[in-house]
Amino acid sequence: MDHGRHARTGAPSVPRRVVGALWWAAFVLVLAWLQVTFVHQAFAVPSGSMEGTIMTGDRVYAEKVSYLFRDPEPGDIVTFQDPEIPGRVLIKRCIAVGGQTVDLVDGRVVVDGVALDEPYTRGLPSEPLKTALGVEVSYPYTVPAGHLWVMGDNRTNSDDSRYFGAVARSSVTARGVAVIWPLEDAALIG
Repeated sequence: MDHGRHARTGAPSVPRRVVGALWWAAFVLVLAWLQVTFVHQAFAVPSGSMEGTIMTGDRVYAEKVSYLFRDPEPGDIVTFQDPEIPGRVLIKRCIAVGGQTVDLVDGRVVVDGVALDEPYTRGLPSEPLKTALGVEVSYPYTVPAGHLWVMGDNRTNSDDSRYFGAVARSSVTARGVAVIWPLEDAALIG
């Protein structure tokens, strides 16, 4: 009897190590894809439509889980599919939801007859915009069920629901949580 003798355990062969490394790489890529698709994502903000809250060039962390359990609410900063350019994602503030009525009176946003307190606009007026081709928006405007009225915080430099109309709830992709880069701009948002 050969007590204490075990099968020889040598180093795995080169092909076996390569296959193992490729398997782990594929696993990590699938895990990363699942996180970006279903959990969270960072977005680079290319325009100034949210300036005051989010500056041009900032990176924003957005999470996708909370809207699985609740609908967007007024005040949330949401990312959504651009109604004009397929594949492009926009970020704006939710001002009103389906059934609410939005009006623009003397440069102020009024929802359901109440003027909003909007310190994030830095006092910039909220005026009607010329609408996109084929879009009609007249005030007061009642947001259709299943839609959101969104506006940029930089009201004088934002194509938003005043331009392209209310956006479908189904086009919302995430909720903006924080500016994460550059570090001097890092802050919670919304």
